Amino acid sequence: MTKTEYAVVEAASQADGRAIGEWARETVLKAARSSSGALGADPLMTEIVALQLFLTNALSPVASGERMSAEQYQELMRNVKTNKHRAAREVVAQYAAENEEKKRHA
Repeated sequence: MTKTEYAVVEAASQADGRAIGEWARETVLKAARSSSGALGADPLMTEIVALQLFLTNALSPVASGERMSAEQYQELMRNVKTNKHRAAREVVAQYAAENEEKKRHA
């Protein structure tokens, strides 16, 4: 790391109120977790995708003038809980693939 690069890292860690080592560790781990090699979905993304799944599946019948029974609602909730993690991973993988494609064409 050059002196200039070190100064940038030092300034960023100070601005965040943490020691350089602590700041660097967290920053490196965050980057590693968000890389295309670690395609897990964080909890917030998982819940956003769950909400999308729920709204898509709940609003479609309502928009058609249909009513949803309590049993249908419970089945919808089970379906969302069962599929939200897989769906969130797929969304994250799609974004990662799109970012890789943009990098190749840049």
